[in-house]
Amino acid sequence: MVSGNSAIRGSRVGAGPMGEQDRGFHADRVAISYWDAQGNEVVRYFAANLPEEEIPEIVDSPSTGLPAGRDRENPPQVSKLEPYKTHLAYVKERRTEEEAAALLEEALQQLRARRGTAKPE
Repeated sequence: MVSGNSAIRGSRVGAGPMGEQDRGFHADRVAISYWDAQGNEVVRYFAANLPEEEIPEIVDSPSTGLPAGRDRENPPQVSKLEPYKTHLAYVKERRTEEEAAALLEEALQQLRARRGTAKPE
């Protein structure tokens, strides 16, 4: 004999008499289609009594990860991502020593001007 446990074997803990109708599964809904830049359709469901201004104009497309808009002819543009740069590409972009010294001197002058101090001699 088991004591201290009130759950009946095979039942869900916390399950009650509430059915699907009480959870809102049968509420009136409206389906709205969105399209991403690649032409994929995304359908989202909203409550039928939701005001039009509360329905978003853009949602994320789960198939492509791109934004999808409600206008099929003019979907949001594909974002332009910068290609991955290797360390060597950054090394090639480095400034010369003269440019670096000039930039440092200019930054120091701006800092001194903000502080109101003159350059020490």
